[in-house]
Amino acid sequence: MPIRSKKKRIQRCLVTGVTGFAGSHMAELLLAEGYEVFGVVRWRSRSEHIDHLNGRLHLLEGDLLDLRSLQDVMLSVLPDYIFHLAAQSFVPTSWTSPSVTFETNVVGSCNLFEAVRSAQINPVIHIACSSEEYGLVYPHEAPIKETNPLRPLSPYAVSKVAMDFMGYQYFKNYGLKIIRTRGFNHEGPRRGEVFVSSTFAKQVALIEAGLQTPVVYVGNLEAKRDYTDVRDMVRGYYLAAMKCEPGEVYNICSGRAWVIRDVLDYLISISRVKKIKVLEDPKRLRPSDVPLLLGDNSRFVAKTGWKPKIKFEQTLSDTLDYWRARV
Repeated sequence: MPIRSKKKRIQRCLVTGVTGFAGSHMAELLLAEGYEVFGVVRWRSRSEHIDHLNGRLHLLEGDLLDLRSLQDVMLSVLPDYIFHLAAQSFVPTSWTSPSVTFETNVVGSCNLFEAVRSAQINPVIHIACSSEEYGLVYPHEAPIKETNPLRPLSPYAVSKVAMDFMGYQYFKNYGLKIIRTRGFNHEGPRRGEVFVSSTFAKQVALIEAGLQTPVVYVGNLEAKRDYTDVRDMVRGYYLAAMKCEPGEVYNICSGRAWVIRDVLDYLISISRVKKIKVLEDPKRLRPSDVPLLLGDNSRFVAKTGWKPKIKFEQTLSDTLDYWRARV
């Protein structure tokens, strides 16, 4: 039976990956905008990112790889909007588990689309694709437009290309109102410790607390990335669902590239310990790494009016404070 609110029917949003980094921030934003928010969780999902929303979120058990469970979720919620943020999103893991990455990101997305079809509902569906799809970008192609060739350089990136194009296929062939965004790197509080700015921040916090020798271990510091605060990114996802055209694809990015080395230098500069060494850890190096990801957001900005509000220096400071509170 559908879940029925005791209040007058308000619009409902369903978030996959609600317990994750972007998903938890997405849920916060949607609640602040006055929506009734539902999240898909697995029985083993960690909940620390959404514990502060207890009593305000509706959580339903489901798994992207279990079509029946997703069908039950759709019939229970009857969502007006779906924000599909669940994924295997760590690039190095995709090298060690390419088939699992592909299954989660592609088969899982197909199951979500099929569940919508079988429920005979017509929500707006936002899917979080990735700038990693662009892969090898030549200097003359930056900043990257949506029309740039896709040359994925990791199994993760290939899985996101497939997910992206499956979204387009379901729009064209079945009329699902799928909007695709290619989000460039986004960081901030709650970012998993395996991701570059977060692992730097955690190591600095451990050093400050005397729990790690004053050495930060790093991988490739020469890559350049276009960073956006996660809170600005999920606001972009929201505006995409409200204002963008189904079937189309949009870059969400700041339009400014940071060298990874500068990210580390900034975190060290605001740390409470000034003499910190930097050592390369071979285990943190990838078989191949995208050298430059710098996006052109003009298409998205023209459609939505979105602009990033939070400076990346503030993002890094907030991320460091997040880890200081946890080490």
